[in-house]
Amino acid sequence: MSIATERIDRLHELAREAAAAGDDERARRYVRRARRIAERNRLRLPRQFVRYTCDRCDAYLRPGANARVRLRDGHVVITCDCGEQERYPYDGQ
Repeated sequence: MSIATERIDRLHELAREAAAAGDDERARRYVRRARRIAERNRLRLPRQFVRYTCDRCDAYLRPGANARVRLRDGHVVITCDCGEQERYPYDGQ
């Protein structure tokens, strides 16, 4: 594992902790920094990181607090407070 990958994982943990403590702006800074590291090193962000962050406002998403999660026919719809929506497929059987 490269140093950049380890740093991205650590920033993800810090963003989760900051969001849980209610410090949304700090969590947003961690998300932006992790994305910047991934861009510079041409790395793909982990799936869990991508699914828990908003692409528009860089918020760390917490269902029920700043994000709404709904199940639709064959996909999950996550809506951030800023209005951005993400859809992910799932097998609902």
